[in-house]
Amino acid sequence: MGYDEVLTHLGGFGRYQKKIYVLLCLPAISCAFHKLAGVFLLATPDYRCKLPFEADNVTYQLPPELMTMAYPMDSYSAKYSTCTYLDANFTEEYLNGGTPAKEVASCSHWIYDRSKFESSTVTEWDLVCDRNWLRASSDSLFMVGVMLGSIVFGWLSDKYGRKPIFFASLVTQVIFGVLAGIAPEFFTYTLARILVGATTSGVFLVAYVIAMEMVGPKDRLYAGVVCMMFFSVGYMLTAGFAYFIHDWRTLQIALTLPGLLFMTYWWLIPESSRWLISNNRPAEAITLIKKVAKSNKVTVPEDVLDKLVEEDKAALESDKNEPKPSLIDVFKHPNLRRKALLIFFDWFVNSGTYYGLSWNTNNLGGNPLLNFVISGFVEIPAYSFLLLTLNRWGRRTILCGCMIFAGVMLLSTMLVPSDMKWLIVVLAMLGKLAITSSYGTVYVFSAEQFPTVIRNVALGAASTSARVGGILAPYFNLLGDYWTPLPLLIFGAMAFAGGLLSLLLPETHNQKLPETIADGENFGKVKVMPGEDGRRGDVENKTAEEMQVLNAAHLNGDAPRCSVVENSNEKRAANDDED
Repeated sequence: MGYDEVLTHLGGFGRYQKKIYVLLCLPAISCAFHKLAGVFLLATPDYRCKLPFEADNVTYQLPPELMTMAYPMDSYSAKYSTCTYLDANFTEEYLNGGTPAKEVASCSHWIYDRSKFESSTVTEWDLVCDRNWLRASSDSLFMVGVMLGSIVFGWLSDKYGRKPIFFASLVTQVIFGVLAGIAPEFFTYTLARILVGATTSGVFLVAYVIAMEMVGPKDRLYAGVVCMMFFSVGYMLTAGFAYFIHDWRTLQIALTLPGLLFMTYWWLIPESSRWLISNNRPAEAITLIKKVAKSNKVTVPEDVLDKLVEEDKAALESDKNEPKPSLIDVFKHPNLRRKALLIFFDWFVNSGTYYGLSWNTNNLGGNPLLNFVISGFVEIPAYSFLLLTLNRWGRRTILCGCMIFAGVMLLSTMLVPSDMKWLIVVLAMLGKLAITSSYGTVYVFSAEQFPTVIRNVALGAASTSARVGGILAPYFNLLGDYWTPLPLLIFGAMAFAGGLLSLLLPETHNQKLPETIADGENFGKVKVMPGEDGRRGDVENKTAEEMQVLNAAHLNGDAPRCSVVENSNEKRAANDDED
């Protein structure tokens, strides 16, 4: 029977579940603040070397004739160098018509254009020129924290419960979020941001798990996608904070303090009934189920609750006696190994491209705040597209189509003249919309590719691949300092390649999902049996429908007989919504 059967007696997605679901989606907004804040905390305005004769309060702008006498031309950008200046004796005679010096000197201080960004960690700690790698490393290490947090907090929530780990993460996030805002130097700031990154996994993922564990199978797709939309709302609200708050320290603290509101959840959010049952605490689970039933004005029969407890005890005994497969088992089988590597690459590409585009909005030209808001807004139609098509068109069609479309849009930016900034922004935003859709699809598609016995472990490995993509994304963006279109071309090439390679994966929509390792190995693979004359037919990659045609042709003597053994061609008994 399982807990899903209990949910049907509770009215499915009833009033109580909807209330708790909305409350649990709200922390996604706060987590978006922290994940996207780096765009403004690490914003790099235009800058130039501070010349030896300039005072501390000088402005960024210099007359063109003075620029010629003060700075050499950069061979990469064909603009005045921002990291060196002409090593000259800047006398009045030299500045008023002398010959520009030939020797150059490295900068030790910089003047920043504060018309767009009044303050950031870059301007405070001079994270430019030969220190620009620190800027990329800060975002990269934040994603290292996200990766470690998903491992640590995931394990803790399985061991000690969803609710206590959610609140431990929340308290930690607020403490280190404030610490990042008052950090005296870059090392402390980065360390605090790593811990904040880790807690985003504890807050968002644990809340997401609690929410999904309260939702029945037919509503999970919609519930999961809508939860992602809350993240997109937080994405756009981050720009609102940045519009009104121009000091990076105040901005960091302002983005952190809303987390205090979620402390009230201790009295509102229950522990997960599924977790209570699976951890041999059935009395508490039944009490909670009855509370939900009362709120929804329904009754759960006692025999249903008794059967739930009995089945759980049997499942616990079975788990103790059966050896658990590991990720190594995936790589022992050629078809599973091939699919796993393709899926891991898809996660790497989707995460790297998604975060790379999200963090690169300041470098697209035009108004950086407007670019950022548009980048967040396009996620709403991207997720809406999934709600309308994921159960109609199939997972592979959407994943491949969206990744290829994103790749084409991003690669097209290299054909746009440099003075048409608006067109670059349009193409980049279309790419962002498409990669958001594919990123949402890869979650569902991957879960359906792996057999049940190894699904959680395999998805954990896929998630790690995604984090690696996020870790490398800031360094790809850093290449824009040398050639502005380069990050978009890298992301475009990866997305295009990933989309084409995904065509090698089998469709999972309306297919019976694999349960065992053997099922997973056979899933999507057509095995051809020898014909009556002992020969193999040349039909390794034929579909079931093509097999029927060939078998029919054989009866007329036109082709060798073959039979199909394909687990993935068995249709699900459930309807589309249960996917």
